[in-house]
Amino acid sequence: MRLCYTWRMLPDMAFVEQRLDEQFDSLSPELQRAARWLRQNGPAVAVHSMRQSARLAGVAPVTMTRLARRLGFADFDSLRAPYARRLVSGHASPPRRQATARGGSLPAQLGALNAAQIAHVGAVTAHNPAPALQAAAKTLLRAQRVGFLGQRISHGVAFQLHYGYGLLAPNGVLLGDAGGTLADQLATFGPGTVLVAISQSPYTRSVVEAVARAHQQGAAVVALTDSPLSPIARGAAHTLLYGGGAPALLHSTCGALALAEALLAAVAHAGGTAVQTHWAQRQRQLALDRAYHESPKDTP
Repeated sequence: MRLCYTWRMLPDMAFVEQRLDEQFDSLSPELQRAARWLRQNGPAVAVHSMRQSARLAGVAPVTMTRLARRLGFADFDSLRAPYARRLVSGHASPPRRQATARGGSLPAQLGALNAAQIAHVGAVTAHNPAPALQAAAKTLLRAQRVGFLGQRISHGVAFQLHYGYGLLAPNGVLLGDAGGTLADQLATFGPGTVLVAISQSPYTRSVVEAVARAHQQGAAVVALTDSPLSPIARGAAHTLLYGGGAPALLHSTCGALALAEALLAAVAHAGGTAVQTHWAQRQRQLALDRAYHESPKDTP
């Protein structure tokens, strides 16, 4: 359905984002790619042409026009208008040209990278208010078993989240594809279990497929990802968001790690006495195992 607007009822950025969220599941894969880019990079649309936006989104220019029309706009310029108005009003900052690994001095590159890292860490609580983190934490603590899955760049985040969770609760397991056994591990996840999936653009296919299988088998999914339109966020019981972009060839995991720590803090808070008891048991066991280095003056 095409929507028509007059100057008295001009749509804003929030309206565009709402339309993207509502229409996303009905879009073709090509339109979904364009929609996901627009959802994550909206302010950039204000300063880029249709062809530039299409190139950045990895789609054909005509796809941007088709997306605009699916969202109820006459053309791409009409879709871009709310972002341009926001920029002109001073409520949004223009996207900065950031140094990349292909050009610019190293100090400039490091400065841009550090700025992105700080922004990602600072945005965690803005994207994920305390009630959202608390609800996700309670879902984990109530589960019979919690599987943590992250592949490629997200594997380290999954490992750290699993390790920290293991110090707080006994029902977590780290999932992986060693020996090609990920499917075997997923087969045991059904009602009463939770899959914590971590992935950011470009999304790892095995994680996306694991989330789909978890849904089919009745397991709940907690998605840690970089967009509400991420393929692992669709249908998730809880979606927790972080920023993963960086002005470098490699993506940043600072936001993901900060989100993992925030979720662990929520688990510790929600778990009460049970978490405190488990924590004390784990600390005693670590001491017995001499897990940490002791200087000679600290030993009996």
